[in-house]
Amino acid sequence: MIRIVVADDHNAVRAGFVALLAAADDLDVVGEATDGAHAIEVVSRTSPDVVVMDIRMPHLDGIEATRRISTTHPSTRVLVLTTFDLDEYVHDALRAGASGFLLKDATVDELVAGIRVVARGDALLAPTATRRLIAAYLRHGPHNEPSPTLDRLTSRERDVLRQIGLGRSNAEIAAEFVVSENTVKTHISRLFAKLLVRDRAQAVVLAYETGLVTPAQL
Repeated sequence: MIRIVVADDHNAVRAGFVALLAAADDLDVVGEATDGAHAIEVVSRTSPDVVVMDIRMPHLDGIEATRRISTTHPSTRVLVLTTFDLDEYVHDALRAGASGFLLKDATVDELVAGIRVVARGDALLAPTATRRLIAAYLRHGPHNEPSPTLDRLTSRERDVLRQIGLGRSNAEIAAEFVVSENTVKTHISRLFAKLLVRDRAQAVVLAYETGLVTPAQL
């Protein structure tokens, strides 16, 4: 069972999410939170696998709550919900440690599938849409010069990171370089350790921030 906490300040929205998720056989909603501070408290008490986190909440927003949860409960993954047209915080949320995000108008199947993806550590949902969304925000945000941290990577690890930034799956990366998926997983594990990132979400953001991948490449 995947243990879930739902954090949203709108009672009706939160209740709707809880009811929908409770209907899935492999999901167990172990707590609800009405704002970011409450989410931290509930996570500390219930130790869930995934937090479904709204961004805009009173007292403490979803970004800061995500940052604190990711620091104090690294095994708990955060799936951020955004309205896209209104929220300009997706990039900040990913930098804070969110493992992925969905639009608030996602279907039930998309939400359930997204939770399962995040729970198993794969992060970043619907790669094509995710690439476009991240690119849209980074296009308007600060863009750093290539980071010296990339110098720690081998040429192949840098190539793999670029593929991750483009939203490629392990299978697609393996096909691109004519290697096994296990080899790709080894490269990913090593580059994560060198760059001090914990999942694909943060790796994608780093690939954009360092200029390894640009919106023009999408």
